[in-house]
Amino acid sequence: MQRRRILFILFLIYFVFAILLNSVGTVILQVIHSYGVSKSSASVLEGFKDLPIAIVSFAVASFLPRLGYKRAMLVGLAIVTCACLAMPLVPAFGTAKLLFLAVGVSFALTKVSVYSTLGLIAKDRKEHAGLMNLLEGFFMVGVLCAYWVFGFFIDSHDPSSRGWLNVYWLLAALCAATFVLLTMTTFDERLAALPAERTPAQDFAAMLKLFFKPLVCIFVVTAFLYVLIEQSVGSWLPTFNNEILKLPAAMSVQVTSIFAACLAAGRLSAGIVLRRLHWYPVMNVCLLGMGAVVVLALPLTHDVVANPNVTWATAPAAAFLFPLIGLFMAPIYPGINSVMLSSLPPAQHSAMTGLLVIFSALGGTTGSLITGYVFGAFSGHFAFYLTLVPIGVVLVMLFFFRRAVEGAGDGGDQLGASTIMGSQH
Repeated sequence: MQRRRILFILFLIYFVFAILLNSVGTVILQVIHSYGVSKSSASVLEGFKDLPIAIVSFAVASFLPRLGYKRAMLVGLAIVTCACLAMPLVPAFGTAKLLFLAVGVSFALTKVSVYSTLGLIAKDRKEHAGLMNLLEGFFMVGVLCAYWVFGFFIDSHDPSSRGWLNVYWLLAALCAATFVLLTMTTFDERLAALPAERTPAQDFAAMLKLFFKPLVCIFVVTAFLYVLIEQSVGSWLPTFNNEILKLPAAMSVQVTSIFAACLAAGRLSAGIVLRRLHWYPVMNVCLLGMGAVVVLALPLTHDVVANPNVTWATAPAAAFLFPLIGLFMAPIYPGINSVMLSSLPPAQHSAMTGLLVIFSALGGTTGSLITGYVFGAFSGHFAFYLTLVPIGVVLVMLFFFRRAVEGAGDGGDQLGASTIMGSQH
C-alpha cells in the first residue's frame, strides 16, 4: 500500500507540472492577444521555462540526494503555488515570464526527484520501463487536460479578454492540495544515499565525469533533439491552428488536445509494447511514422478558407491529421530514458537525470525559438516542415545509441532488487 501511495503521489505531481509546463503554447497565444506582444517576444516564454530548468538541474542534481527527494518536491510545489496566485493578481506579460521562471526552477527539482525515486522503486529493467512509460503517459494526460481547462476559460468572442487568467486560481488550489498529500507521505531514501565522506564538490565532479562517457554523450544529444521536435510542435500548434487553419482561439487550443491525447495513448501503450519487442526497431518505426505524418498532413493546410461558423465537424482535415504525429513521437522519450537509467545503479540516477533535464530544457527552448522565428519570418508551414531535419538526425543517433548500450554490457539488468520502502529491502 505504501508503494502504491508513493506512485500515486509521483503521478499526481507529474500531472500538476504537465499542466503548468505545457500551457506555454496556450499562454503564448493568449499574451499575443491580451498584452499585444509580438510572436518573437512571446516565444521567449519557452526560454523562461527551459533555461531555469537547465541551470538549476546543473547546479543541484549531483547532490540532490543529500537534500532529499521529498524535500525537493515540496519546495517545488510551494514555489509554483505562489506563482499561480500571482498571475491573476498581477496580470502582465512580465508576470507570465516570472510564472514560467518559477515553473522551470520547480520542475528541475521535481523531475530529478521523481525519476530518481522511480529508480528506487523499480525491481528490474522491464519494470522500470513500464513505470517510466506509465509516468510519462500520465504526464500527457495532464497535458491533455490542460488544453481543455485553459480552453474553458478562454473567450473566443473577445480574444483580448483577460478572463483566462482565472484558470490560475484552480491551478494554485491543485498545487496546494498536492503539497499537502506529499507532506503526509513517508519516504525511505537510504538506497540513494551518497558516500558520507564525499563533498558536494566531488558530487558535482562525478556528474561531469558521467557526461564524458560515450554512451551518455550520445544519449543526451538524442534527448536534446527529441525535445526540440516535441516542443516545436507542442508550443506552436495552437498558434498554427489559429493562424494557418483559421480556427477560433478557444478551439485552436482544444484541437491541440488531440496531439496530447496521442502522446498519452502512445506512451501508455508503449509500456506494453516494449515489454514484448526490442526498443530499437520500435523507435525506428516511430521516427519514420513521424516523418510520414509531416509529409502527408502539411500539404492539406494550404489555402484554408476562414469559416466564422467552423465546428469540430467542419474543421479542416489537417487539424485532426497532423496531431497524430504525437502517437509516433510518444514512446521515444521515455524509451531512451529508461534504457539509459536502467543501465546505471540507483545512486547515479539523480546525476544522470540532471544531465537529461539540462539537455531536454535546452532542446525545448531551441525548438520553440527556431519555430517562432521561422513562423514569423516565413510561414507556419515551413516552420513545421523543418521538423523533418531533426527527425532524420535522431534516426541516425539512435543507431549509435544502440551500439553504445550494447557495448556497455547488460549491467543495467541489475537495476532494482531494491525498493523505496524499508519493509521490502
